[in-house]
Amino acid sequence: MPFSVSWHTLLDELDELSEGAELITPLSHDRFRIADVQEHHVLIAFSETGERRPLQREQFETLYRRVQDSTDAFALDRLPADADPYPAVLSLHPRFEIDEERGVITEKDGVTDSQLASDESAADERERIEPDGIDVYSDALLLIDALERHDMSDITALETDALVNVYTLCSDVQRNANELRQDIADVLLDRLHHDQPVHGQYGSVQRTSRRSRSLRDEEEVLTMLDEAGIDRERVMSVDSSKVAETLEVTELAASDVYETSESEYVRKSEVDEDVKESRLQGLKDRLAASDDAESDELRREIETLEERIDDLTSFSTGTQMQG
Repeated sequence: MPFSVSWHTLLDELDELSEGAELITPLSHDRFRIADVQEHHVLIAFSETGERRPLQREQFETLYRRVQDSTDAFALDRLPADADPYPAVLSLHPRFEIDEERGVITEKDGVTDSQLASDESAADERERIEPDGIDVYSDALLLIDALERHDMSDITALETDALVNVYTLCSDVQRNANELRQDIADVLLDRLHHDQPVHGQYGSVQRTSRRSRSLRDEEEVLTMLDEAGIDRERVMSVDSSKVAETLEVTELAASDVYETSESEYVRKSEVDEDVKESRLQGLKDRLAASDDAESDELRREIETLEERIDDLTSFSTGTQMQG
């Protein structure tokens, strides 16, 4: 079959892509979109960097010929380093398919799979089930929304209220994430062995140990030191808790026995649950404008979050930290 026929078939497939559809390169796993389709080139835009690059028809033809000339399949590692997007785009043609496990692109007679990442994401969304009773999920959703609405590349340019909102949500996410992390760590301890790292998609964990020391009974320690010929006066120190008790029954001022220093920091003083609920409602209203399946799923999740909004972490302004 002449390349010109396959080329126009590929262009037709590109024209049929939905707006915002992403493809993923098979080697570097970079995501990109089709920005424009012309007779002699395809313009792509990388999702992470925004870089735009034209993919030339002549290069597609070269790849096409190499695949056809290969006895079984064409090895992707034979491509130049900057040619990774070409096989991803060519995989949209009904007869070309990428096998990432083998690291090859092949031509087949039947309908093939493509490197269209948005299709895989849609499948993941349909299978996603909101975790029940995980507070960090709710706060993370609100934090993501806040980050999407503000340019965080220069936080000094943000208004104070925006910084307060992001800070508060970060605090909630951090606390709830730490609680969840500790629960997971307790389970992992029963499954991990020393010096045997366990790997996951995003990293690795390993069982380890650390030692901490605490003094034995005071009299027992002093006796042992006496027997070793060490004067107990050398290890005696002021007990801060006993000093605090003594100040209550003497005329001494705290400044007489304490060195005082002061430092300033930011801490969360309260959480406005009404605003959280209102924002979640706003997310729901925004999703209501869309009729696609993904939005329906997210809309159901938001409704569930609203039912649990009263359980989100709150902070009592009546408590005061003692220093």
